[in-house]
Amino acid sequence: MTSTSLDSFKARKTLKVGNKTYEYYSLKAAEKNGLKGISSLPYSLKVLLENLLRNEDGRTVKKADIKAMAAWLKKKRSDREIAFRPARVLMQDFTGVPAIVDLAAMRDAMTVLGGDPKKINPLVPVDLVIDHSVIVDEFGNARAFRANVKHEYERNGERYRFLRWGQEAFDNFRVVPPGTGICHQVNLEYLGQTVWTKKQKVTDAKGKTTTVEQAFPDTLVGTDSHTTMVNGLSVLGWGVGGIEAEAAMLGQPISMLIPEVIGFKLTGKLKEGVTATDLVLTVTQMLRAKGVVGKFVEFYGAGLNHLPLEDRATIANMAPEYGATCGFFPVDEDTIRYLTQTGRAKGRVELVEAYAKAQGMFRTPRAADPEFTDSLQLDLGDVEPSIAGPKRPQDRVLLAEAKPKFLEALNSEFGKGEEVDKRAKVTGESYDLGHGDVVIAAITSCTNTSNPYVMMAAGLVARNAAKLGLKPKPWVKTSLAPGSQVVAEYLAESGLQKELDKVGFNLVGFGCTTCIGNSGPLPEPISKTVNKADLVACSVLSGNRNFEGRVNPDVRANYLASPPLVVAYALAGSMQVDITTEPLGTDKKGNPVYLKDIWPSVQEVADFVRNTITRKMFREKYADVFKGDANWQKIKVQGGLTYGWDSDSTYVQNPPYFEGMERQPEPITDIEGARVLGLFLDSITTDHISPAGSIKVQSPAGRYLVDHNVKPLDFNQYGTRRGNHEVMMRGTFANIRIKNQMVPGVEGGVTVHYPDGKEMSIYDAAMKYWKENVPLVVFAGKEYGTGSSRDWAAKGTRLLGVRAVVAQSFERIHRSNLIGMGVLPLQFGEGDSWQKLGLKGDETVTIEGLADGLKPRAELTVQVTFADGKTKKVPVLCRIDTLDELDYFHNGGILHYVLRNLAA
Repeated sequence: MTSTSLDSFKARKTLKVGNKTYEYYSLKAAEKNGLKGISSLPYSLKVLLENLLRNEDGRTVKKADIKAMAAWLKKKRSDREIAFRPARVLMQDFTGVPAIVDLAAMRDAMTVLGGDPKKINPLVPVDLVIDHSVIVDEFGNARAFRANVKHEYERNGERYRFLRWGQEAFDNFRVVPPGTGICHQVNLEYLGQTVWTKKQKVTDAKGKTTTVEQAFPDTLVGTDSHTTMVNGLSVLGWGVGGIEAEAAMLGQPISMLIPEVIGFKLTGKLKEGVTATDLVLTVTQMLRAKGVVGKFVEFYGAGLNHLPLEDRATIANMAPEYGATCGFFPVDEDTIRYLTQTGRAKGRVELVEAYAKAQGMFRTPRAADPEFTDSLQLDLGDVEPSIAGPKRPQDRVLLAEAKPKFLEALNSEFGKGEEVDKRAKVTGESYDLGHGDVVIAAITSCTNTSNPYVMMAAGLVARNAAKLGLKPKPWVKTSLAPGSQVVAEYLAESGLQKELDKVGFNLVGFGCTTCIGNSGPLPEPISKTVNKADLVACSVLSGNRNFEGRVNPDVRANYLASPPLVVAYALAGSMQVDITTEPLGTDKKGNPVYLKDIWPSVQEVADFVRNTITRKMFREKYADVFKGDANWQKIKVQGGLTYGWDSDSTYVQNPPYFEGMERQPEPITDIEGARVLGLFLDSITTDHISPAGSIKVQSPAGRYLVDHNVKPLDFNQYGTRRGNHEVMMRGTFANIRIKNQMVPGVEGGVTVHYPDGKEMSIYDAAMKYWKENVPLVVFAGKEYGTGSSRDWAAKGTRLLGVRAVVAQSFERIHRSNLIGMGVLPLQFGEGDSWQKLGLKGDETVTIEGLADGLKPRAELTVQVTFADGKTKKVPVLCRIDTLDELDYFHNGGILHYVLRNLAA
């Protein structure tokens, strides 16, 4: 690839490291040549600035864009739109399969348009890690791992064959096979480099072209919101929708406004008995209260000197939970330690240190603090043991208050306050169940399984409990799903896996299990009892997501906790046990055992980490990371330039996005006479809009699968069927806990079709409106679309015929995704809402101002006509924020825009 850099600020320099010489764009040189004061920028903005300097071409990156980065220092904010080009793209298979399906569909569409399908290839490196497909069917025994792997390949054969085809058909595309680990942990331990290098042909202003090896900050976007985890390794990246990632893969820059940067100052150090999980739950709560949606967060202060990179990665991972675009940590001595420890090449580690120091990007204890838009502060010594729940990651509860807070939620959230002591006998068992009983205890998710300190602590709690004869309560489904094979290696090497096995935490698989909804079914007697008695059953998991309906359809209250606390709650068996003061169980002599009796000291945990984990473990486990096990290698691939779609497949189908597409887009028109598909309240998540978990037999998606001869046992999850638009359309707004206010008091994907007033599934109503040629709108409250960067929440919305979503506010990724699928996001003015308008759902809606030269952030008008014929007009803000986004919307979506450009 040839890069034309105008180099207006004479930043191109060379850097010699060992016996190698690299070209780089020097921030110090740029500061001397016109960008005054940039050395005091936040480290994260220095990464963006370098990206602009290196990619200055006078078209997508102008000199004025670069100057705007320096001007940011005056107000500590900017309304300047810039074009960011990430070095690479990361995917997991839930989101990655539909992205590769779209690329395959684009090749077909390119052929129809008379273009060259070979043009459809990733132009930047893409890594797809298959990590979201393993389900915890078997648990609590030595067979669990092998049994779950077997089921995984049986269920996902079609998807895996498709990915094997993609690996061979597309250039610049690698697949990390199943059973390796979670994408974010593999990224942290192996893929991420902190400083990236590539051979590049560079043409200067005089037209002279040379080939150089460039060094620049490692940056990425990922099709999973927790891509931010690698910010702990000083790699700037965040989650985007699959459609936005596809555009980045195809050479399109990410359009963004220069962000505000909130500084988070850390002082002191964590005290005895407090874990990184407790810290991240505290940070999440503080930043949610601060309000950082759409902003960068950057951590600084002397507290970083006592915070190992593994803890930083835990904090960075949960940026989506505190609402920020990213949670960035600068390079320092601990970054170098971690890169060395995890087996990165010696030359790469030396380059990272030399480059960061040359660029003024290396944090030292004596360095001046950067300038931030705003800041907040936390003394690490003030952090207390915590959990979060029962429904949101930011709802932190002090561990000492967990029991009374659960009882409070039992009344306020679940309306069961009068039934605190209710118990129901489990058929065929010697025990009964009640509200608050923990039926799932899962050590799961990238957030914590990447952190050896909390994983070792869990092993030590298990060892101490087993020594005293404690066991998990018989109704608890226990599981351990590490984020990488390295974790299994060090747990085995330390002897702690045997201890975890004794209390039911056997290895169930490598991947994102319970946190994504792959918790698997509860044992049938327990499931039946929970549902028949209408119990509020609980899960405790070491994950980052605990939204309604996500973890398991039988579980209504979900709590995030550190791995050692997950073990403790498995032993206690109930949220109605105060584990800080009440016994977890009794020892072999019948004496009560308390949490303090089995909790390890900070020093003991640190000793286990230091004495067990070696650089060799990482080198060996990642030596053949793309090879896969015998199951993967057995998959037969029939290659070809375009994919041979199987019309009988229920996993992979050619999506209809490009049907009837012409080389030129049609003009934008006003939306007239639209009907309301749904009225929703605040905090509607992408899980509500497009669930990832189990498919109910009686749901529209379930009926489709039954009609295609799929047995309910083989339904798999929505997430695994994201390559089939027929399933995903039917799953849109189908979360079992979603509440459409058009049908008050009813949970699930139900609406009312008008004018006939018939109640039916949202999918059935949408298809009826489609036949009637009636456009649709959705109304919502605040924070619409929070949660994972789920492209199907936008794709499904568009395929149902929704033309616009009118909300009080949007989460960043989902707003972008809606535009990427040609759906218009509109925001009520301050104080306005659909409730204030008095909507019931039987109205018709017209959106005016689209046809009159639509501009970014224009004020438009929503006219509502009520059933009695009266009308109301309300001004709304068009949340198409940039000119690039306007181009995408004008084309009907980002893929259409890219395809037309490539065809031209």
